[in-house]
Amino acid sequence: MTSKFYSNTLMGKDDTVKNKIKNKYILLAVITMSLSIILMLLTNFVYKVEKAKTYAQFKDDFNHSLVEKIYYTNSPKMQVQLKDGTIYETDNPRSLQLKEDALKNGIEVSEQGYISPVEILPMALFGISLVLFITIAIKNSKITSKGIRSVDSLDAAEIENLGFTFKDVAGNEEAKESVKDIVDFLKNPEKYNAYGARMPKGVILYGEPGTGKTLLAKSVAGEAGVPFYAMSGSDFVQVYVGVGASRIRQLFKKAKTHGRAVIFIDEIDAIGKKRDGSSTGGSDERDQTLNALLTEMSGFNEKEGIVVMAATNRLDMLDPALLRPGRFDRHIEVNLPDVSAREKILSLHLKNKPHKDISIKEWAQKTSMFSGAKLEHLVNEAAILACKDESESISNIHFDKAFSIVLAGYEKQNRDHIREVDRKITAYHEAGHALVSSRVLPQDKLSKVTIIPTTNGAGGYTLSIPEDKMYQNKDYLLKRIMVLLGGRAAEEIIFGKEKITTGAYSDLKHSTNLITNMITAYGMGESLGLLTLSEVGELSVSIKDSIVKECKKTIDSLYAETINLLVENKKALEAMTCKLLENETIYHDEIKEILDSIQ
Repeated sequence: MTSKFYSNTLMGKDDTVKNKIKNKYILLAVITMSLSIILMLLTNFVYKVEKAKTYAQFKDDFNHSLVEKIYYTNSPKMQVQLKDGTIYETDNPRSLQLKEDALKNGIEVSEQGYISPVEILPMALFGISLVLFITIAIKNSKITSKGIRSVDSLDAAEIENLGFTFKDVAGNEEAKESVKDIVDFLKNPEKYNAYGARMPKGVILYGEPGTGKTLLAKSVAGEAGVPFYAMSGSDFVQVYVGVGASRIRQLFKKAKTHGRAVIFIDEIDAIGKKRDGSSTGGSDERDQTLNALLTEMSGFNEKEGIVVMAATNRLDMLDPALLRPGRFDRHIEVNLPDVSAREKILSLHLKNKPHKDISIKEWAQKTSMFSGAKLEHLVNEAAILACKDESESISNIHFDKAFSIVLAGYEKQNRDHIREVDRKITAYHEAGHALVSSRVLPQDKLSKVTIIPTTNGAGGYTLSIPEDKMYQNKDYLLKRIMVLLGGRAAEEIIFGKEKITTGAYSDLKHSTNLITNMITAYGMGESLGLLTLSEVGELSVSIKDSIVKECKKTIDSLYAETINLLVENKKALEAMTCKLLENETIYHDEIKEILDSIQ
């Protein structure tokens, strides 16, 4: 990453130097042209031949052998040069006898007019300026034509000796196991050839963003010790038809020169989406690029030792022709890390950082649903905070602050402008979330409740850590919606229905999304039953109305249930709100203490 930046910086400096040189040439040409024009004007209007004599005086000089050279032309005047260097002008008799007599007497005769050095200089400068302008024009035309030809040029340098192996990829043990045979194949192709086994031509890595798909591809190349070509799907998408296909061909041609290599295409859905048969320009270009990729993958021999790896967040969007055997033979899901994988990832990122008294196991449990990238971000934020505090090492305090920053953003430092009534509304709102969560989802750990606004626009937030589990059942999802509605319900109970605020906007958005997915995607409703909306397609207005009615009916029922729950636990709601107004932030132990004391 550093070397690439440094390389780009050098390229930028080279371009700047070239531009400066080009500008100097243009300036020199303009100055030369200007000088030549000025000198021409001075020559024509100011400079004149110093002397003029009558023809009789010329004949006298001629007879006395004083003439060295005659500039004999068809013009009315001719120039005469004497032996002492004097030049004068006289009438031209236009007589061949004069020329003959002059030659007989050893006088040089020139049939061209006399040009003084003063007249030569502007002409020379003019010629130099023309040469400069022509040279600049030719160079510019070459650069332009080169730029046009290089539209389809490919910027994909191979990376060798990555120094990146499976040890540098924590977690994802199943995914690593799935690609180990590919590494072995790249190392020992003859072993597999003996069994008549062919290497998978392509591997699709799919999963949520930040789960380590690119790292896994790098580790395959690093383990096998082969060159690694990394490209993004967007690198092949251009407005010019045929450019993407040309770049695909160049990429495979370049990889084949090394014999064995790993080609990695990130975000392959940019070029590999399902073809819909439309004839628009953009789609045409994408289809040509996809066709070129399919052709290249079918064309190369598995014995060449080239493996194409690709990453996507949406496997369902890819064209079936891309996913069939012989193209991308193997599909490997890269999941979010579980608790043990998170522990390994945190340990890996803390390995070369000074840290003290950090319970990695505890933080692995707290960071449920975190991707590998998010965990790295958490550790990095903690390191930055420790650096700001000039602490000797990273501690739990820094991790706590970093955890809040990653989830909700930085806390606002200046809170003097916040009215007391707004603090009170926020306190009841967050206490409502926390109380409902503690009652309906006791297995989700309430880690933190705060009314300090953040830079992400939140007036406050309630942080609960869900259990690690593969599936979420219907009962859990309904209770999650109740937790989301807890803030609005608390506002209505305390301040009345007419005084509810916009603070629940984000909660209502998430609850609407949840209930809609339950009914239209998860088969948990009555309107569509076990049908999914994405596969059914266009529906009649009546069916859509019934879906909306069912969503609203379910939400209304859950909201009423949430209000009843909060009314029954109003003392706990008030106690938690008072504590929030007093301390602004309360943690798991304090929440537990408040709830236990009310019971």
